Amino acid sequence: MTQIEVGQLIDCNGELNRTAVEYWIDKWKVGSFLETPANHNGKYNWYSPRRFGAFTDAVQKIALERGSKIPVIWGLDSVRGANYVKGGTIFPAGIATAATFNPRFAYDAGRIAAKDTRAAGVHWAFAPVLDLAVNKLWSRTYENFGEDPHLSSQMGAASVNGYQGDYKRDRSRVAACMKHFIGYGYPFDGSDRANRHIAAHELLEYYVPPFKAAIDAGVASAMESYGVVNGEAVTISSYYLQKLLRKQLNFRGMLVTDWGEINSQATMYFTAKDLTQATQLAMDRTSIDMSMVADDESFGNITVGLVNQGIVSESRLDKSVARILQLKKDLGLFKSPYTDKELAKTVGSAQDISSARDAVRESVTLLKNSNGALPLKRSDRVLFVGPTLNSTRYMGGGWNVHWQGPTDAEGDAVYQGFGDTILQGVQRVTGVAPHYMPGVDIDGKALIDIDAVVSAAKHADKIVVGLGEHTYAENVGNIDSLALPWQQLNLVYTLANAAKKPVVVVLVQGRPRGLAEVPSVADAIINAFLPGAYGGLPIAEILYGVTNPSGRLPYTYPRSDSQASTTIWQSSYVAYNPQWAFGYGLGYSNVTYSNVTLTSESLRPGAPVTVSVDLVNHGPYAQKEAVMLFTHQLYRVGYAPDLFRLRAFKKASLAVGETKQVTLELKAEDMAFWDAELKKRIEPSPVKLAINPFTVADIFATVQLRAD
Repeated sequence: MTQIEVGQLIDCNGELNRTAVEYWIDKWKVGSFLETPANHNGKYNWYSPRRFGAFTDAVQKIALERGSKIPVIWGLDSVRGANYVKGGTIFPAGIATAATFNPRFAYDAGRIAAKDTRAAGVHWAFAPVLDLAVNKLWSRTYENFGEDPHLSSQMGAASVNGYQGDYKRDRSRVAACMKHFIGYGYPFDGSDRANRHIAAHELLEYYVPPFKAAIDAGVASAMESYGVVNGEAVTISSYYLQKLLRKQLNFRGMLVTDWGEINSQATMYFTAKDLTQATQLAMDRTSIDMSMVADDESFGNITVGLVNQGIVSESRLDKSVARILQLKKDLGLFKSPYTDKELAKTVGSAQDISSARDAVRESVTLLKNSNGALPLKRSDRVLFVGPTLNSTRYMGGGWNVHWQGPTDAEGDAVYQGFGDTILQGVQRVTGVAPHYMPGVDIDGKALIDIDAVVSAAKHADKIVVGLGEHTYAENVGNIDSLALPWQQLNLVYTLANAAKKPVVVVLVQGRPRGLAEVPSVADAIINAFLPGAYGGLPIAEILYGVTNPSGRLPYTYPRSDSQASTTIWQSSYVAYNPQWAFGYGLGYSNVTYSNVTLTSESLRPGAPVTVSVDLVNHGPYAQKEAVMLFTHQLYRVGYAPDLFRLRAFKKASLAVGETKQVTLELKAEDMAFWDAELKKRIEPSPVKLAINPFTVADIFATVQLRAD
């Protein structure tokens, strides 16, 4: 074993000066760098693709001339566009992309993120995020594709294809990295990196499928999860990272740890007595290929010592080095290690921005609409109130510009020229500057006398209130309760009670925050999720009826904190009474469902059943309709059946007056489940088929499931 090989296992922080980079290259012949060279504490230091590319090229030159003569691979959290590259088109967060129920947008976001990331000289994207958002308190809820295994699988596979495409030939693509394997999305108390307690058969049933879909799509790399699942640390687990990932799921790509996770075994989780034992366990028990050690030398030093003592074999390292070198070869780094400067010309193109705005148009979810509150008319006198209506920063959220989003010093100014607020969108739609009074800031601090706001509201025809969250990422976003600041909620109560005018609430949030009495007080509610900096215009178009909303909830929206971990796939005997159900969403048109037909009333392995349903759009708007097929097994001997499981979905476009038949396929194999002995089986019984059971559709049929 040589130091070159150990160096190929080190991933060090790209936020280093040239002298530090030279140190790492010279001493350790480092094989990978990650993240942005920008200093997070500065102001307006977002790197353009040319500036970023010049930095990565300089590092590459050092590696090729002074180090191992092997090109480095650069990794970046380009999770929703090239969010660390100035001018890169920022897409809606993963949770919003899932709300489109249209995998095209997961593909487009990945494709454009890859192009803009590669323009900066970065070859490897730490995406997609395939954790299930089970506990909605979790600060990373917005990064993934929701709570449902099937929706996450479809979106995840499309995302992998978007990032990678034909990445072994196409140098505008990057290597994708599915993360975080496995079980990360169900921290027991909702705090980031808390222990997860997930039954082994449930882990296979619900949490594994999105990763399997990504592997089937050819994902090039994977990142293991932070923390501990069922008492076992993932980073040093032979079961999770050898038996399950490599053998059962047949993953052949490169595997990287998350940030400092080998060291954390000794310093945070206490699953190893010291760093030496932590490193030995990671090397002996698992198939980890690269340690994301940031700026710490311990992994390299300890690994060299373990190999010299014969504790870790050179053959173990050879396997990892081979996978890393193969990835570099697949990305063309040996032939073309430097940045293609022509790609920078395409970053932030009008076509890319249009694609991001289209994703917002199909993600925004209308949760309530009564008393003719929406759509607004251009002739309406509308008062706009609240902290999120005049901010691109809050629409972007975390993992934008910097890890925690723009700094307080940067604020919204950093997005000037790279986005539009909701108020700016309203002005573009109406041609008139909107009447805006902030009311309170994002933390609930009063910015203007509430009596002045009430007085203005009394002279308005309608009131739009923007509520939401500050920017955050990972443990910085930990909360004890889903409730929004009461001062934000009080804006709605005060204006509704005093002004007696229709109140529309726009939610800009990364997770479903608690709304207390707002759902009963407000006349209309829109969930905009985290639409990204280009979300202002599409949201304004939806408010004014230029676009008909078609988003559907990719998670169960809790009524209270006690429902934070309630899911659509929970056991059927458990009460399901959330604020809004998974898959719920309204539009401005009346779409009816009828004439459900099945190609067979018997469902058996190898003989799929096609389910057809007729949709009619009675107007008055064109409508994009997410058609979802759920199953509910009436009984399952010995094992409680799921309440509902999403099995298939399609997004249909209907003109006013149009009738369209939508077909969806159901396989008996989809009904197989993992039992407590970790065996997959089909339990015969009648199965109720439900199409959009929690919307106005609410249409059912029945098939007989057979195992033979």
